[in-house]
Amino acid sequence: MSSPWHLYLMAALYIFAGLNHFRVPKMYTKIIPPLFPSPKTLNAIAGVAEVVLGILLCIPKTSGYAALGVMALLIAVFPANVYMYINDNVSLGLSKQLRLIRLPLQVVLLYWAYCYI
Repeated sequence: MSSPWHLYLMAALYIFAGLNHFRVPKMYTKIIPPLFPSPKTLNAIAGVAEVVLGILLCIPKTSGYAALGVMALLIAVFPANVYMYINDNVSLGLSKQLRLIRLPLQVVLLYWAYCYI
């Protein structure tokens, strides 16, 4: 039995997002809260994790573990989303309303990953 198309969609989104960490790293390092050390390293780790997890989502034997990994990653990067919301200097040009919408969107993404455990 093949995996559902929406699993592959999620995988593709994480792969492309992960690659984007290396294409425009400043966009990501900018939103890492200052209390976290080495934003460049954290950005690279997150980018690699997204690419690897996206690939593993496409492999039936590893997709459940990858979904757990995605959930852990979403929780780990949540402070960056909060920091982006409260700090207008790192808004990436998004309105306060759009930045607020991003916060509960994390719950939707968590649920989406949870569906594949």
